Amino acid sequence: QVQLVESGGASVQAGGSLRLSCASRYTFSEYKNSDYCMGWFRQAPGKPREGVAATWTGSGSTYYADSVKDRFTISRDKAENVLYLQMNNLNPEDTALYRCAAFISAKYACDSGSAVASRYNYWGQGTQVTVSS
Repeated sequence: QVQLVESGGASVQAGGSLRLSCASRYTFSEYKNSDYCMGWFRQAPGKPREGVAATWTGSGSTYYADSVKDRFTISRDKAENVLYLQMNNLNPEDTALYRCAAFISAKYACDSGSAVASRYNYWGQGTQVTVSS
């Protein structure tokens, strides 16, 4: 099993920056040694869940939604098993509950399914980001 715990959410003003973290905890070593598609999703009240960014841990390949491209950067600290989402130039439309998620994956599955929430079977509880104008 994999446990994911997010942190870093806060209230900021438009134009500001935040860095979200997602720490991974593995029950068994085989889970830790697998390759994963790891992503950040967000959901605002009354809006559908949106895949924001993802990465395949085997190579570090990254994927971004058009809405955050050039503003958000996903990265991972392999040694510490922490996934990050650096968010710059935030705007009120970025306000949402941000959750990290993961599924054991070969690269081709992450290439095609990184933004598909139903592909992910491990989810964190989320961290709230609120951006005021």
